[in-house]
Amino acid sequence: MPEVEPLVSIVTPFYNTDEYLAECIESVLAQTYHNWEYILVNNCSTDRSAEIAQCYSGKDSRIRLIHNESFLTQVQNYNHALRQISSESRYCKVVQADDWIFPECISRMVKIAETHPSVGIVSSFSVTRNRVLNCGLPYKKKFFKGSDVCRKALLEEQHYFGSPTSILLRSEIIRQRGQFYADNHPYEDTDSCYDILQKWDFGFVYQILSYIRTQSGSIVSKARSFDPYYLDYFIAVSKYGSIYLEPNELKKAYSKYRNKYYTFLAESYISLEGKDFWEYHKKGLASIGLEISRFSLLKYTILELFDIALNFKKSAGRIYNKAKRII
Repeated sequence: MPEVEPLVSIVTPFYNTDEYLAECIESVLAQTYHNWEYILVNNCSTDRSAEIAQCYSGKDSRIRLIHNESFLTQVQNYNHALRQISSESRYCKVVQADDWIFPECISRMVKIAETHPSVGIVSSFSVTRNRVLNCGLPYKKKFFKGSDVCRKALLEEQHYFGSPTSILLRSEIIRQRGQFYADNHPYEDTDSCYDILQKWDFGFVYQILSYIRTQSGSIVSKARSFDPYYLDYFIAVSKYGSIYLEPNELKKAYSKYRNKYYTFLAESYISLEGKDFWEYHKKGLASIGLEISRFSLLKYTILELFDIALNFKKSAGRIYNKAKRII
């Protein structure tokens, strides 16, 4: 008798994503894995998103459409959506409404998790319109101690977790956490991974299993417009460095990321970034009890101006690299 596939809860919270929602849903329907429920959560959309979701839920009994009574912030809506998963599900897969997943996504991820019961998070390669994401782990090693992968990420300035669409979660972790994502964190998905991997291990599939949309108007692009790259690493090492790194490693990593972050802030100050940019970064630092140091910003701005004057070609390269991270 064939083994029964464990139930996977797939969750897509959405708000005004009618341009992409059908493609997202179709990618779930195309999965080679069959034992799933699909929860679509409408956050008071004013476009055709709810109509599109209703059409699909009427055709497949595995799809459940939930309408929020009042509008929630993005993080609140994601937490609300995750609370709707079945008590019987063993795994949970978020698929953001403007992303999509390849047909073998769930089957390949579940296989890793089933093989290694201590694995709480499974990730894989993702692709955007111009590059492959989540690279850097040693090829063919599918299982990692949670502490090891976090340590490697902090020391080597790597990002193995990806976005919510990139990972599969063990459902019991979601049930244990209550509010799954922190509401006061600029990169709440990354933060949740560092937190979870204190107690759980990590699995990785060396295959492109998801498409992450980064074009203007997408969920990811809204954060990328504030260029949170160095803020993300600085927060991670400030909050989790003492957990995953040795004291000498932490000292070096903290100094490195702080230096890179303030160099980046100085570049942003010189390029006259607007009020929303600075509010975003102030809020991000406030999540770990810090604020932008005016003295450090002034110091790094002066150094940056000198560097621009002495080495224009090098400075142009920095501007290019900054633009490349946002695209």
